[in-house]
Amino acid sequence: MPIEFKIAGNCPQTAARIGELKTAHGTIQTPAFMPVGTQGTVKALTVGELDEMGTALILGNCYHLFLRPGIELIARHGGLHRFMNWNGSILTDSGGFQVFSLGGLRKLDDRGVSFTSHIDGSKHFLSPERVTRLQNMLGSDIAMVLDQCPPYPAEYEEVKEAVRRTSLWAGRCKSAHLRKDQALFAIIQGGVYNDLRRRSATELVDMDFDGYALGGLSVGEPKNLMYETLYGTVPELPRDKVHYLMGVGSPDALLEGVRSGIDIFDCVLPTRIARNGRVMTSKGYLPIRNSIYAADLSPLDEACQCPVCKNYSRAYIRHLFNANEILGIRLTTYHNLYYLDRLMKDIRKALSENRFEKFYQEMSPGLTKMYGGVV
Repeated sequence: MPIEFKIAGNCPQTAARIGELKTAHGTIQTPAFMPVGTQGTVKALTVGELDEMGTALILGNCYHLFLRPGIELIARHGGLHRFMNWNGSILTDSGGFQVFSLGGLRKLDDRGVSFTSHIDGSKHFLSPERVTRLQNMLGSDIAMVLDQCPPYPAEYEEVKEAVRRTSLWAGRCKSAHLRKDQALFAIIQGGVYNDLRRRSATELVDMDFDGYALGGLSVGEPKNLMYETLYGTVPELPRDKVHYLMGVGSPDALLEGVRSGIDIFDCVLPTRIARNGRVMTSKGYLPIRNSIYAADLSPLDEACQCPVCKNYSRAYIRHLFNANEILGIRLTTYHNLYYLDRLMKDIRKALSENRFEKFYQEMSPGLTKMYGGVV
């Protein structure tokens, strides 16, 4: 088996579960948040710093790595792990969401995706087979099928067609998948239409993939619709397979996702907002650029034990941002990822001690109030 997933315990009141996901490059305690390393790096951090904070799984993106530096170059270096000097596990996304984001720069049909590079305007074509083989060359521990991600809002018939094509492409990806040491996950689509989500799940589960992701969420829909979709779709997935919610990283949504039965998450949110000087804390977002912090010698979050909060003040980090010093971005990025890692550790602890529902009831109102506006 390319991966091994074991559920160590279940919440008796909810669908939440605690488990272990083993790959050739280590063990991931689940539920877990996965930092995004789109182009072979988690922006602003070294692999040593990721390892230091306990990161076990990161995400890379086949679409971006295909455009630069090129998959062949990475393969000549021995694969993505060696190229970026990362000894932990890697999941590579196929690029379906990035293609969706290109808008008028791409064209889809059953053969695959034709698109214009957002970097230099060059023309490219990716089929499900090619995307799968490119990920084979990258050597990631988990590869994702090519899917069609419809926008929000979208008419029923448009989403129905995306579900049909996603299933078609998933079958072709599975047939093209050559590496026995690499897991292949399917991506369930269907927008916020519960019947289409169930149809997508049924068709993909029948193909028997190593894990199942929910895609096409966190694309502009209200959070209540996202949650409704989660609770309606996750029960359709095999209990013994990994459940992955793509593109979700706000603390309140992570907690709700775990309650619905999700095991792994990814999102650019913590690193993206860090580069703009926005920090996650136990009291909500802290905009460190604001003048109110110019002489504030307290840490970013007095409840946090990360090296940033132990060693640097708000005034200093604000100064770094105002002076356009790179260190400011590095410190806020480290802190935000540490904050989410600590939240996931707290969730796992509550699950292991059989008190998750109490933890949820205590934490959810506050997290929703502080973070409910951003997925």
